[in-house]
Amino acid sequence: MLTLHHLNHSRSFRILWLLCELNALYGTPFEVITHTRNKSHLAPDDMKVIHPMGKAPILVDNNQNKTLIESGFIIEYLLKYYDTDKKLSPNDNYWEDYTFWLHFSESSMMPPLVMRLVMSKVATKSPFLIRPIAKAIADKIENLMIKDNIAQSFSLLNTHLANKEWLTDKFTGADIQTYFAVKALQSRGGIGQWANVQKWLNQCEARPAYLQAVKKGGALFT
Repeated sequence: MLTLHHLNHSRSFRILWLLCELNALYGTPFEVITHTRNKSHLAPDDMKVIHPMGKAPILVDNNQNKTLIESGFIIEYLLKYYDTDKKLSPNDNYWEDYTFWLHFSESSMMPPLVMRLVMSKVATKSPFLIRPIAKAIADKIENLMIKDNIAQSFSLLNTHLANKEWLTDKFTGADIQTYFAVKALQSRGGIGQWANVQKWLNQCEARPAYLQAVKKGGALFT
């Protein structure tokens, strides 16, 4: 049995989605234990009992007595040991595309999105008297460091998806990994200028396993 410790509105949605895909393809059994964010919007302390990092996702493979963290690593692990017919794994000719997007989505696409979220909190949660100054600083950082980096990475994705249904020749774990960054941006301003990305996002969200993940774990962003 695989056990996913899932945190609402977090990266662990990707692992839940992948588990639903594996269950649909192979009947792979799994259970979900859902944790709720605390008042500071952080993971609750009880997750540190499961793993010292205390962050979602945490996957426990009871068959192997292993406790795993980090989305990319968990995706690779599940595909290696549970995608026995390689239905969600890249074909050899597309290994480079698969590996690139698996890592690019977290290392290049996500950091400016996280920075934008942090700066928005700084601007709105600062003490009232300094809030105008905090907002001015946040706006300056947005224009200097955030906006262009987001545009560059999403333009690259949009170009890659021209005349492509998925990131490789078929739906793989790289699509699941990349989905989080795309959905994060859509929820905080939209992706309408990148038509290929929007089409790809719609295809992701039409998958039965995706809909099952939403049913089990809730929508990623609300």
